[in-house]
Amino acid sequence: MASKSIKSLLVLSLSALFVLFAPGVKAQEHEEVKKEGFNAKEVIFGHIMDAHEFHFLEFESSDGQKHPLSIPLPVILYSPQKGVSVFMASKFEHGHAEVDGYKLNEEGKIVPVDANVKVYDLSPTRNVVQMILALALLCWLMVSVAKIYKKGQGVVSAPKGKQNLVEVLVIFIRDEVAKPNLGHKVNKYLPFLLTVFFFILINALVGLIPGSANVAGNIAFTLLLGVIAFIVILASSNKHYWTHILNPPGVPLGVKFILIPVEILSVFIKPFALIIRLFANMVAGHIIIICLISMIFIFGEKIASGAGWGISPVSVAFTIFIYFIEILVAFLQAFIFVMLTAVFIGQAFEGEHHEGEPHLVGEHDDAIIV
Repeated sequence: MASKSIKSLLVLSLSALFVLFAPGVKAQEHEEVKKEGFNAKEVIFGHIMDAHEFHFLEFESSDGQKHPLSIPLPVILYSPQKGVSVFMASKFEHGHAEVDGYKLNEEGKIVPVDANVKVYDLSPTRNVVQMILALALLCWLMVSVAKIYKKGQGVVSAPKGKQNLVEVLVIFIRDEVAKPNLGHKVNKYLPFLLTVFFFILINALVGLIPGSANVAGNIAFTLLLGVIAFIVILASSNKHYWTHILNPPGVPLGVKFILIPVEILSVFIKPFALIIRLFANMVAGHIIIICLISMIFIFGEKIASGAGWGISPVSVAFTIFIYFIEILVAFLQAFIFVMLTAVFIGQAFEGEHHEGEPHLVGEHDDAIIV
């Protein structure tokens, strides 16, 4: 199982200004004082969007200057006019400096200072780096568990540690997802389903570590998984599947003019539903957590510093609650993605069975690899 799964896997800064007007004393006008306040919107989008660094926190020194604590990533740029440029993202000084004729715009993207220069950004952003680390973690987990099975450990006696955790999840996906939807072809698609399940799960769990990136909530991540699932669904389809879409049997001719476009559209809606469902659910949880934490600073700034301290216990308590809910959501969304994928794949070849032949459970179930 482990080796097949590995083979099948080849995918808050501060900024707003507030103007404080001091009351007039004896007709004397005081200067307007600009105060930099807490910007919850920038904090939220700074977390869920991609960047060229891992940002953890930001503190302010006694002289009023802000000092972010972050891990910069390498920047690799190619321009037909200027060639290749390689440097660390820290040289941008968080958008305050230019490096080799490049700068960071307001969205955090690298753009050339000269509008006539074209640049291709080949930099490993934090989403890419974290996804590679999650992939390495997945490969290590599966290879180590496979080695334990090769040694014969946990076969006769009860499995322990990570072997126990992986085996429970594998058996669950096999018995509750693959078997009911794929029937006698369960062994063919089980490695793919397990790979997708563990890849989503590990990326979602790693994304809950403070300072990490929300890879599972990135639209490019979910889009790629949806496209892969779409290709597998189409590759699994047969003549029976397309006949029911292009010429539904037993349907009046007048209704076919309405039903056929709907059926064709449903072919593309299925992967789109997978993409949006995973993206929306993984982003929503992170936004809720940041909003709850932001309440402390908003109350302290808008009302009084005491209000911020007063709301802190409530905000932290709800944050911890939502945090544990997000751990459950990580497992749930990985399960839902592979469940729907298995359902769609099963629908693509469901017409292959013959009369009298069992459809859901095949005769070779005993050969399923654990």
